[in-house]
This record gives sequence, C-alpha cells and structure tokens, in this order.
Amino acid sequence: MNRIALKVCAASMAMMPMAAAPVAMQAQNVVTKTQMEKFATYPAYDGEDLELAIDRNGYHFCLWSPMADSARVNIYKHGQGRNLITTFLLEKDASTGTWRATSTDDLMNRFYTFQIKIGDKWLDETPGVWAKAVGVNGKRAAIIDFSKTNPDGWGDDRGPKVESTTDVIIYEMHHRDFSIHPNSGIANKGKFVAMLEEGTLSLNGEQATGIDHLKELGITHVHILPSFDYMSIDETQLPSNKYNWGYDPINYNVPDGSYATNPADPYCRIREMKEMIQALHDAGIGVVMDVVYNHTGTTAGSNFELTAPGYYYRQRPDGTYSDASACGNETASDRRQMRNFIINSVKYWVREYHIDGFRFDLMAIHDIETMTQAAAAIKSINPSAFIYGEGWMAGSSPLPVEQQALKVNVAKMTDIAVFSDDIRDAVKGHYANERDRGFASGKPGNEETVKIGIVASTAHPQVDYSKGNNAKAPYATSPQQIINYVSCHDDLCLTDKLDISMEGSSEADRINTAKLAQTIVFTSQGTPFMFAGEEVFRSKQHVHNSFSSPDSINAIDWNQKAQYRDLFDYYRNLIAMRKAHPAFRLRTAEEIARHIQFDDVNADNLISYSITGNAGGDTWKEIKLVFNGANEAQTVKIKKADWTIIAQDGKIDMNGLGTTRGGEITLPPHTALILAID
Repeated sequence: MNRIALKVCAASMAMMPMAAAPVAMQAQNVVTKTQMEKFATYPAYDGEDLELAIDRNGYHFCLWSPMADSARVNIYKHGQGRNLITTFLLEKDASTGTWRATSTDDLMNRFYTFQIKIGDKWLDETPGVWAKAVGVNGKRAAIIDFSKTNPDGWGDDRGPKVESTTDVIIYEMHHRDFSIHPNSGIANKGKFVAMLEEGTLSLNGEQATGIDHLKELGITHVHILPSFDYMSIDETQLPSNKYNWGYDPINYNVPDGSYATNPADPYCRIREMKEMIQALHDAGIGVVMDVVYNHTGTTAGSNFELTAPGYYYRQRPDGTYSDASACGNETASDRRQMRNFIINSVKYWVREYHIDGFRFDLMAIHDIETMTQAAAAIKSINPSAFIYGEGWMAGSSPLPVEQQALKVNVAKMTDIAVFSDDIRDAVKGHYANERDRGFASGKPGNEETVKIGIVASTAHPQVDYSKGNNAKAPYATSPQQIINYVSCHDDLCLTDKLDISMEGSSEADRINTAKLAQTIVFTSQGTPFMFAGEEVFRSKQHVHNSFSSPDSINAIDWNQKAQYRDLFDYYRNLIAMRKAHPAFRLRTAEEIARHIQFDDVNADNLISYSITGNAGGDTWKEIKLVFNGANEAQTVKIKKADWTIIAQDGKIDMNGLGTTRGGEITLPPHTALILAID
C-alpha cells in the first residue's frame, strides 16, 4: 500500500453529522450467493436519459434498478425541508432494467428523489445515481435549465492543446488551500470563483497570488482535488472551518456546494465551476479533475445502494463487502452497469464542464477494460485530454490481479499513466517512514531507483532494475505512461518530510535539498507533478494527512512567496527550461534509450548523465546533468567542451549562468549541476 492517506475515508465518515448515523446503521453487510449470481444476469442500460430528460413532451424520469419490485418519484418544492408536492409511480421496462415515468406538469426548478421497494419495504429516498444538479447537501436532485448555467462565451471555451502528455506540467491544488489564507488577497476565499480574480497580491511583498501566481509559475494544468459533491461538509453551516479533501463521494456528477457562493442554489455551483474552468482556460491552463469512483463515502446510505442494493459494490466469495479502498467498500467496475456509469460520468464532465483530464484515485481497484474504455471515450471527445491514476489499492480485492489497473499493468492500458512511487520514495525517502532519507537528502543506495525514474520506468541498457527499491523490471513502454513526483496531498509534504528526516540541518540545506529533489523530477522523462505551495516552501506543521485539519494547517500562506522568492524563482525557471527544451520531454522509450547515457561515477548519492544528439529536436546538442545528494561536496569529471552553465549551486537560468570548459567540477551538498552545449 502506498498511501497512508487511505485512512481519510473512514475518518471522514466518522466526522459526518449525527444525522447520517441512522442510515449507516442500515448497512447490508452480506449479499447472498443467489443475489450475486443474479447480478451477472441483469440487463445493462447505456442510454443517456437516466435520471431525467426534458423535452417539449414533458419531464421524463428513468431509474435503473432491475431488482426493485416497485419504484416512485417524489417531487419537492425546495432542496430541503418538508415541502412534498406530489409522488408518482414509475413503470418497469424489464428488457433494460429501468423504471420510467413522464410528467407534463411544469416541474422546472423543483426537486426530486427516487425510492425503490424491495419486497414490502420502501428504501430511503435518494437523488439517484445520475443526479446532475442538487440542492443543499445533495439530498435531493434539482430540475434546472442547464443552458442558464453557462458563462458568456462558454460555447467557444477550450482547454490547451496537448500533443504529448510529457509536455504537461501538473500542479495539484485544493480549492480551499489555494485561496483561504487571510494573506491571499482574494475576496472569494475557498471558492471556485477565486480563480476569476486577477491582480490579487499577498499582504506583504506584493507578490502575485491566485490565478496570476499560476501564470507566473508557468504550469500547464491544475489538478484539483475532488470537486464533485461529497459528504463531510455541511453546506447549511457555511462558512465554517470544517475541512475535507473530498474523498467521500455522494453525487459524482455535480459540483460540491461548499466551493460555491450559494450552495442552496442548484444553478450557482454549476455556473461557478464552469466560470473557474473558463478562467483557467483563458489563462492557457488545463483542468484535471480528481475522481473517486473506486468507493463511496458510505455504503448503506449511498445512492448506489439505495438504487440497486449490492450491485454496484464488489463482494468477496462469502458475500461480504470487499474493501480494497480501506474506506468500507469498493465499487465493482467489472460489472456492466458500474462500468457504464464510470465511462458515461467522465464523458459528461468533459462535455458539460470541459474538463481536460482525470486523476483516478486508487485506480487499481478498477479493471483494465473499464479504464481502457473510459480513456478511449474521453479522448474521442477531447483528444488533448489525458488520464492518470494511482496504480495501487489499499487492500486485497476479489478482482484478479491480471485485471487490475495496477502500476505494473500500465503497458496493458492505452492512453493512461500511473504515478511513479519509484522516484518518489528514492528521491526523498520512503513515504511511510517520516525519518527515512532519500537520494536527495543524503541516504546512499537509491541511485539505481532514481535512474529508473529518470528513464520513466522504461527499459534502458544502463539501468539495472534488479537493484530497484520497488520495481524490479521495466513496466512502462512509453514515458507518456509515467507521472513523476516527490509529494502530493497525501502524507508529509516535501517541506515537512525534509524538516523531520534532516533533523539538525539548516533551513538553507533543506531548501537546497528541495531544489535538488524537484530538479530530478522536472528533468526526468515522463510527466512532472508538483504539490501546490511547495514553490513557496509550504509546511503543514508535520501533519501527515491533513484531510480534516483546519485552515491553519492546510492554507497556503502567501506571505511566504516574498520570504522564499529565491525558491519560487528556481521552480519558475526550472519549469521554463523544461517547456523550452524537448530533450526533457521525449515521447518514446526508444528515444530515451538512444539519447540518455549514464556516466560511471562509482560514488554514493551521485548521478551523472547526458542527454545527447539534439534529443527530441532540441537546440541543445548535449545536456549534462549531475545530481549530488550527499551530505558533503563531491567532484565529477566533465568532458572538455564549451559548456554553458544552466544550473549550479542552487541557481538556474536556461539562458546561462556562465561558461565552463569542463574538467573537474565540485558540487556542494544536495545540489544539481546542469550544463549544455549549444
């Protein structure tokens, strides 16, 4: 297991309002063998009219629930409270497993719920699996005119064009973290529309914040933590300091109300999320959405369970609910209707919200076929969209290993990438041991694993996979299948990891180590990924998993941008260099094997290699990269040539810091040297 943060789900459930407890007590813990056998016989329905379709002939309700004995729709005036208007029964279509009804009444701006009857018992109300608009806290679905949710110019909105995923630079952020701090200079703190505010400045130093900060940094895509409707924030109690990452889903196809200025208005959350996406697109920045189809925030009270009991979840052979998510359940992507749901859901986000990519949480819980079909469906709508995920799970699953969308199975998938825990743990130290150091922070023995990261886990004649810490063989057939990173929202952020593991070191040493770690990531083949705020030396006060910590832990303090301006400029220049030089963005494994040549340095915590031959059509004929992760200075021999110094002693400038003829060059501890021949 590679994510300590998988404790998030259970903890999030534990922090739910007390009103949720009675539902949780109704959990169906066992599915009979007969029921499981029936699941395979149920017809699947792939139509796009599930839930609600509106035309000149009325309001058409459609619910997939082949096991129900009866089904009905309840119409409400408001999104909460006792204001039932009417109830009507649906009729079953056994050939598709759906229940349908049409109303010719004017239901616009009303709310509805579904209920099914099993035997003689009506289950609790649910907005349905396919709710696309909801009232406060997502308890009731809303009937709205979606054309009124589109910002001006929405029809012309487009994300950035992406020819290769190796051209992408990902910045992972949480809506609230990014703008909530009093020093952000942003008015709509913690909201989608914070991204609409241009010209915002930190309270000291007058440093750019918000969307201007992203443009200044130069990233190409933001990866936003879960933005769909989730359980743990009570939207009737906003504003509040209650916090969550959002990995406890309720309604997968509607934005979360806590990020909207008015969560009680079903139009507001949709329109404001679209406005945020449009603002980012106008800035040339794509939007990747973190999706959590692998589990739900609760089991018995989930929309899945109240719509088709047992079906959407995976069970063990004895009928108990499997829990590879460590969150109480796991969904069954290998069942046709769950597969259809995932595929149609991502298609919906691309079409309706212009999402540019998806990060799949615990992707290995899903089967390879589902992921492959989902990627193909996404790319058919937006060829520039890209898909990646965590190639692991949190526990065992009945899904056969050869069908799991695991890291080691990435070559079996098309247009899908996985996170590299190889480079992550080798560079900074193992995620699960806060005191463990890595290559960049002085621990020897990680050199070969760092090289695995440098070549994007592809086959390379000079890389000995038998010495790798995690992977023991190449598992990627293309650098476009690998996401490189040293930290993310899970576990200790890089600043805190270095502060703990390098106890007794100076802040200057730790800043140099952070620069070295990110230099390795941003010059390696594959796609680089960074955690928001690390460019301003963000700390979360040593909290490993801050999924429910207050803003005082999670918020990015924008006054630190002036304090650590040198670090920010290093990241900015590092990103600019990568974008300007395709040698760092090779597109095939064959190019990597041909153009990357490792030097035989025979020293701990020292790696030296060249990218040769105008790789990728680069204007630089040869690039020399040397990484010294040791606690002491080390000397390398560089061939005699007219070299331009690009990075040295914690400084970087792709236009050059000076020149050298090569020979013996000494690197201070925890620093990188980059040279280039024009």
